[in-house]
Amino acid sequence: MVVRCNSFGINGMDGYKVEIEASMQSGLPGFDMVGLPDAAVRESRDRVKSALKNCGFKLPSAHIILNLAPADIKKEGPIYDLPICVALLKLTGQIVTDISDCAFIGELSLGGDTRGIHGVLPMVIKARECKIKKIFVPAENVSEASVVDGIEVYPVREIVELKNILNGNENVRPATPKTHNDEHTDGFVPDFSQVKGQFEAKRALEIAAAGGHNILLIGPPGSGKSMLAKRLPSILPDMKFDEMIETTKIHSIAGVLYRDGLVETRPFRSPHHTVTAVGLGGGGTGSIKPGEVSLAHNGVLFLDELPEFSRNALEVLRQPIEDSQITISRSGQNCTYPCSIMVVAAMNPCPCGYYGDGTNRCTCSDVKIKRYLNRISGPLLDRFDIHVEVPPVKFDELRSTEVTESSAKIKKRVDMAREIQRERFKGSSTLCNAKINAEQFERSCIIDKAAENTLKNAFESLGLTARAYDRVLKVARTIADLEQSEVIRSEHVLEAVQYRSLDRKYWSTT
Repeated sequence: MVVRCNSFGINGMDGYKVEIEASMQSGLPGFDMVGLPDAAVRESRDRVKSALKNCGFKLPSAHIILNLAPADIKKEGPIYDLPICVALLKLTGQIVTDISDCAFIGELSLGGDTRGIHGVLPMVIKARECKIKKIFVPAENVSEASVVDGIEVYPVREIVELKNILNGNENVRPATPKTHNDEHTDGFVPDFSQVKGQFEAKRALEIAAAGGHNILLIGPPGSGKSMLAKRLPSILPDMKFDEMIETTKIHSIAGVLYRDGLVETRPFRSPHHTVTAVGLGGGGTGSIKPGEVSLAHNGVLFLDELPEFSRNALEVLRQPIEDSQITISRSGQNCTYPCSIMVVAAMNPCPCGYYGDGTNRCTCSDVKIKRYLNRISGPLLDRFDIHVEVPPVKFDELRSTEVTESSAKIKKRVDMAREIQRERFKGSSTLCNAKINAEQFERSCIIDKAAENTLKNAFESLGLTARAYDRVLKVARTIADLEQSEVIRSEHVLEAVQYRSLDRKYWSTT
């Protein structure tokens, strides 16, 4: 006799169905597992046997064969403990009900309790697509799994409880989605009203948020670059439900999902400058995991002390910034993760930090400054739409009691500009001006004659590349949207060009 039990695995961003087949054969007692299991899956045999024994269940003295189909895909992790256990209980007649419309995922302890696993959300979504009516997951993962409509999600705490539920001895209602309460909030929410001075930088960040543009902040130590960057999420548009789902899937796969249910706020990832290329882009041994660039999907990737990052790590960013996705290839594996992000970078103008500062004297030689700045390649620098200088804050500004503009007020203008862009790009995959494609460019970036002349003069005098030309126009388009102007005017172009002049100030001498 062969019994079958449904389960699911993870391949990149998506789940796939795994069918556990169990059969008893005559012969010496044994327990064989086939279907390309990895070491963690093979260890399930011992965990399941111990869990069943410690919960009072009986295993037959027979040769048991387990097959994990499809057999051509490598199975990884401890997620098959629970379905293997259910298959054995069904095989031995200890579960008597039909389980063909059910699926099971979860890790077991030696005592028969369940433990939380990674990647539950994409597996539940796939289960719904496969017409599975009920899915049983560890109690730790039930909040995450229950956000999926169209499938009943049941929490499992230990296998005795599961057996009773399946046999109809216990009545349990399916889980319902929970309203998220972030236990990690400490009461302090970074707000732009707490920033003294830095009006030019705040204006640049508003434009960046309104159009989804990448921005580079340059200034001496202590000028407030990191403080400004950390307040950027407070003015970004609220996440839509499909964005929440996609972001939560990535965090679930990576095993960094600490919230109950969906990720409801835009991610802000700030990796240390010692991060490796794999840590930033994704990969690793075994299954391919998403890196920081994907964990920041639909949010902000903040790179503080940009020149201190390794060259290999920084060059990983070039293609994902352009394509909003990253493809990672390994032997026998190929995974594509989304990474629609805003890149915010901060850096000092030189190793000591005071090059060009009128207050403190720079102690760096020209050779040191050149070497420091050249750690950032020209192509990567070109991918920042906005370059803005963040000067030291003056004493009078620090002591000022003047109430500065709050994030809520700035966010209203950002939301209005984003709404204009949504209407402009309705029916396409483009969501903001920074992602305007070649087909949409001429139709969207309409400029008057004066603006065209201004742009021509800037292009010739600054020696802009074709990529820089496109990005200047996209930034000008965002500035026009903030002013609710259908046509890009000369003043919009002038402000956009201003945000592309710092690379000439610092890098032209290198």
